[in-house]
Amino acid sequence: MRYWLMKSEPDEVSIDDLARAPKQTTPWFGVRNYQARNFMREMEVGDRVLFYHSSCPEPGIAGIAEVSKLAYPDASQFDRKGKYYDAKATRENPRWYNVDVKLVEKTRLISLPELRAQPALSDMVTLRRGNRLSITPVTADEWKAIVKLAAKKAPVA
Repeated sequence: MRYWLMKSEPDEVSIDDLARAPKQTTPWFGVRNYQARNFMREMEVGDRVLFYHSSCPEPGIAGIAEVSKLAYPDASQFDRKGKYYDAKATRENPRWYNVDVKLVEKTRLISLPELRAQPALSDMVTLRRGNRLSITPVTADEWKAIVKLAAKKAPVA
């Protein structure tokens, strides 16, 4: 099993949207970065995912999910009226893929400053300066540290 962090803007798909979705599952669509796409192609059913809210007033980890379906062509690349349309993609030769993710549990929000304050996460890809990828690998040790952190009460500001 591998571990991943996947970012979603809450106004696109939030952890609450995932919780309300049929079978608490949704396709992780709209990724338009080749490295992030390639990470999805590496994912296997059962891989664990840190569901991260980004581009919002308080970014951070909002829950845990798991990959429930292997990578398949992202239908949004073919929607001429959609914001994720790609004129160079064809059904015979798709450029973009997504996986399906299923909710495991909603956690308290673990904020970006709280993540940065953890020595065990000092090398985490997502926390590196300049990193803008929406999907990044997470090591087993980082995963354990975050799960432990999620179980603690939120720090008082």
